[in-house]
Amino acid sequence: MTHLVTGALGAIGAWSVRSLLERGEDVVTYDLGGSDHRLRLALGGEQLAAITRVDGDVTDLEQLERVIDEHGVDAIIHLAALQVPFVRADPLAGARVNVTGTVNVFEAARRRADRMRPVVYASSIAAIAQPGAAHPSTLYGVFKLANEGTAERYFEDYGVPSVGLRPHTVYGPGRDQGVTSAPTAAMVAAAEGREFRIPFGGALQFQYVADAGEAFVRASEAEATGAGVHNLDGPVVTMQELVALIERTAPDAAGLISAGDEPLPFPSSVDATSFVELVGPVARPIDEGVAEAIASFRP
Repeated sequence: MTHLVTGALGAIGAWSVRSLLERGEDVVTYDLGGSDHRLRLALGGEQLAAITRVDGDVTDLEQLERVIDEHGVDAIIHLAALQVPFVRADPLAGARVNVTGTVNVFEAARRRADRMRPVVYASSIAAIAQPGAAHPSTLYGVFKLANEGTAERYFEDYGVPSVGLRPHTVYGPGRDQGVTSAPTAAMVAAAEGREFRIPFGGALQFQYVADAGEAFVRASEAEATGAGVHNLDGPVVTMQELVALIERTAPDAAGLISAGDEPLPFPSSVDATSFVELVGPVARPIDEGVAEAIASFRP
């Protein structure tokens, strides 16, 4: 199989590429360009040399289709998106990338339905509205909810199958952007002996970044029918519990890491039963993930 991974320079993208390469798959990365530091964190030298890199824009359907055809792509993992702070700063760009870009991916798959595996795409926990609210609490969440609706209509109207996955709080090497990157930043600070305050409290459901990448690859292998959307599995941990765990893992950082009180405006945990039924459990225990992350961040 030849997989196209959009947003491959992102954290989940880089680790999805690694999971694909470990299976012996051919990988074409498709991203706007810029730093490849997350790919270099996730991949070894031979793996970096094995991928085909394309500087591509998901808002450009003509370019996207040309790359799919030139490289014989028959599976797409769609991760390209602007995250919460960037959508808030530029809603028009956020809509073009997160909404139009996703429509383009589904349209390209529809036109090649005879050879394509189900589209696998990233939704988000942010697509779920708070109890009593009519809509998600951010434009990013609204756009991700639109992606889920797009997937449903492309299946119902055109027969294009897909799997949408909703990560919650991804952490570990390469997770350096977005609102929920703060726990990872705290782990980096602990490894470097610096003070850091996680700016929120409450509980979050954690997925180690390598496990998140594996989840998207397993979803592509599942060859599911329909247009299912699934929450990723993972341990639920309060910020105070996380701070204590970081201090146990890095005793020299005791007293350096703290957290706020106010929870983020989305569910602290979600039911991942349907995801586990689809591909099996993926998430590792939080103590293992934190230990691995902090070890990777040591100077």
